[in-house]
Amino acid sequence: EKVASVLGCVVIVSMENYRTGAGADEGSDIDSIDFDALACNLQDLVKGKDTLMPLVDFQEKKRTGWRQLKISSSGVVIVDGAYALHSTLRSLLDIRVAVVGGVHFSLLSKVQHDIGDSCSLDYLIDSIFPLFRKHIEPDLHHAQIRIDNSFVCSFREPYYKLKCKNELPDGQKFYSFDKSKSETENFIEMYLRPPFASEEIKIDDWIKVMQCGIRYYLSLGDQRIVDKFFIIRPKAEFEVGRTTLGGLLALGYSVVVSFKRTSRTVKRDQLLIAAETIDSLNESFLVLKGPSRKIVAAEASNLGIKGPWITKSYLEMILESKGVPRVNTPPPVSSTLLTDSQEKKIAVPKPIRVLTDRVANLDDFVQPWTRSPPKKFDQEPSLGKWQFIPDSSSRGNIQLAPLPDSYDLDRGLLLSVQAIQAVLETKGFPVIVGIGGPSGSGKTSLAQKMANIIGCEVISLESYYKPEQVRDYKYDEYSSLDIALLTKNIKEIRNTHKAKVPCFDFEKFKRNGFKEFQVSEECGVVIFEGVYTLHPAIRKSLDLWIAVVGGVHSHLIARIQRDKNRAGFSISQNEIMTTVFPLFQQYIEPHLVDAHLKIQNDFDPVLSPESSPFVLKSTKQVSYQDILKVLDGSKVCSSVQNFTDVYLRLPGIPSNGQLTEGECIRVRICEGRFAVLIREPIREGNFIIQPKVDFDISASTVAGLLKLGLPSCCIH
Repeated sequence: EKVASVLGCVVIVSMENYRTGAGADEGSDIDSIDFDALACNLQDLVKGKDTLMPLVDFQEKKRTGWRQLKISSSGVVIVDGAYALHSTLRSLLDIRVAVVGGVHFSLLSKVQHDIGDSCSLDYLIDSIFPLFRKHIEPDLHHAQIRIDNSFVCSFREPYYKLKCKNELPDGQKFYSFDKSKSETENFIEMYLRPPFASEEIKIDDWIKVMQCGIRYYLSLGDQRIVDKFFIIRPKAEFEVGRTTLGGLLALGYSVVVSFKRTSRTVKRDQLLIAAETIDSLNESFLVLKGPSRKIVAAEASNLGIKGPWITKSYLEMILESKGVPRVNTPPPVSSTLLTDSQEKKIAVPKPIRVLTDRVANLDDFVQPWTRSPPKKFDQEPSLGKWQFIPDSSSRGNIQLAPLPDSYDLDRGLLLSVQAIQAVLETKGFPVIVGIGGPSGSGKTSLAQKMANIIGCEVISLESYYKPEQVRDYKYDEYSSLDIALLTKNIKEIRNTHKAKVPCFDFEKFKRNGFKEFQVSEECGVVIFEGVYTLHPAIRKSLDLWIAVVGGVHSHLIARIQRDKNRAGFSISQNEIMTTVFPLFQQYIEPHLVDAHLKIQNDFDPVLSPESSPFVLKSTKQVSYQDILKVLDGSKVCSSVQNFTDVYLRLPGIPSNGQLTEGECIRVRICEGRFAVLIREPIREGNFIIQPKVDFDISASTVAGLLKLGLPSCCIH
């Protein structure tokens, strides 16, 4: 899907539709795949002919018809499935890609953790994925491209859900479905408790298996956040075969709870409305679900539904109906103060600079790349539990205790939201959050994702620049901030008064008025983000301190070191750091180690074309009025910007000859600001696919790049 989104006009052929009725219920069984029909379809497409692809009804467990498949204008076809690299198909494929890891490895790691070292990894694979080693793994070694998917459960793109009972006091339904426009599906949900686990109800340790027709889906634990009336969940379910469920039961997992869920759904753009009936509860519920919190809330308002909203899961409700209390309700928060002896156990915060070189472990070479989990389950950093410690200078005389470990962006996002909920529960609103770190580390991205989940505002410290400092390109210095106004605004927010937050115009180097901001009980959280947010003079007024390092900031340092070494010059990361980011070590990094939460952003947007904008360029002159004739005028805005692009030649690149964008670093000057781009665009047909990796730098960073021997080779 991601490749298709980048290339456009791609035909995706799913092998799911080539299951035959005889063995379809076995899920991943190789005998259930009609390889002859698939090979015939691919041969037709290779010849440029239209072909008929089978359609399967997974609820009825049978083939229901055929769909015409036409070759796309791009001429690209992607075959997706467990057996896509089978010997029957390999001769028809131009590019063979193998993907391992993801939740597949996560499940193996969890089972290995649950049952201990009594079983080898091969035994676990044969138990949970009995067809993998015999029928799938041998074909993966024929791949030209091997991908180890290290993705874990993530709240980066969650979905938001509102749930209430679908019945009014008079017996009428809240929402009536048009049968011709709705779909009905039946699910059986099962929750498996690990072997040797105690009888107490610790749902986060359970494995959820959901059956829909011949399909089985699995997720690990009860992964969700509850904020106000919203249930927020990651996209964490993946499909498995029926044999996986049997393998887990054979390993000692036991089904603790099982129930049937009947769901009638209607889809509207980015919204799904469902009426769900749970047999164990003998009740019907109305569910609104979508990727946008605002859209879900707006639809509930349009339907006139005001609750009462239910934030408990169906599993919790069933356990409560049986009189079984749940032990750990998310989020895992404790408002209990630590004792003196517990406080001593909090380790000194560790330095959080990202290391680019990873030393390989011997265990990495023991197993083949196709089946060796990249991390042991018990070696992964477990989610910390927020505690409070006494603090005479803090509001309410308590403050969050810093977590000693650092976390990746996904775990850090979850912990950030849980910390906010802990402070709200313990101190009440307002909660003022600060996110600090070097330029390009991912502060703004993290702040926006947190704001989307919680439904709050983000205020950038860039709004507090002093005009005279920015005019002289000194906005990377602490003195460039109007600390007096910032402190005044934070104090006003703390007292729930209206604060006048400045708006800065970088093109004119001056403030462009103010906007009023005020927290309320409905939205009692505000996030400040910026390079100096965790400076002692600022953070003393904040409730939660979050430090973020890594991202494009670390990539630029590593890129310069690599290119200098290739050119025969030995240079350390420390030397690059002090030259390119001269203020970081002295004025920024010392304030990050005291953060309550430390995040190492290992996501590298330079290597990822995801969510990239698509650009079409033309020399044809088109008037703004002509554009409005084609596009919706209410959704179009016009602006004029002037750019100056400076290209710096990387070390080791000959000065004579034609340069490519990949051999340069582009520095763009716009409205008094500098932005750096360190990856060339992807070109596909007439489209330019731009990476979203421009990040702001200062004049001192540009000077540092020139000092390191990156001469400017082109200015326009």
